[in-house]
Amino acid sequence: MRTIGNVLWFLLAGWWLALAYLVAGVLACVLVVTIPFGIAAFRLAGYAVWPFGRRVVVAGDAGLPSIIGNVLWIVLFGWELAVLHVIAGLLLMVTIVGIPLGVASLKLALLALVPLGTRVVDADGAWVPEYERRPAYR
Repeated sequence: MRTIGNVLWFLLAGWWLALAYLVAGVLACVLVVTIPFGIAAFRLAGYAVWPFGRRVVVAGDAGLPSIIGNVLWIVLFGWELAVLHVIAGLLLMVTIVGIPLGVASLKLALLALVPLGTRVVDADGAWVPEYERRPAYR
């Protein structure tokens, strides 16, 4: 089922959203200071191409630098990419088949705003941080 979802996603929205991330990554790599933004954009481009079967977790070691970086990211690139995700999500939700894809695009809009301090991992749990292995409540 993941493969079908990924193929539909790629054909309908994934390729042009990933292209937007690649353009943002190349623009961010122009200056040495913004290279971490470019790396984050390239990482998200891979996730935007094939999102089903993977998930995003917050890195436990992310601190104040990632918060400051996310604020700069929102100003420079994040809001444009988030708007693209919202537009794609609304367009995908026009059909019944596209509703799950539209919901996924709207979830990616939040990630487009704050990508620093996150990691993309397999949904099957190849790498799960310690705080996610603990129960949420006892």
